[in-house]
Amino acid sequence: MNKRQALIAAALATVCAAQVGTAAAADDKEKCYGVAKAGQNDCGTSAHSCAGQAKADNEPDEWKFVAKGTCEKAGGKTTPPAK
Repeated sequence: MNKRQALIAAALATVCAAQVGTAAAADDKEKCYGVAKAGQNDCGTSAHSCAGQAKADNEPDEWKFVAKGTCEKAGGKTTPPAK
């Protein structure tokens, strides 16, 4: 990884962390795994670095913030998948 790529990766990680901090502060939201549509996830996974990079719909490790109490009704889970 060259310096430019490292800088871009660091910037994306910072933006993603800021989004999580802001969204997690809202008591009426929770992470919902397995419901994000392609390109509409809220943050990174082990496969990519940040939001909007989900490759397929409803991947088990991709998540979105949803209103508290609605995750399981939408077919998701509030806990991350086992590795």
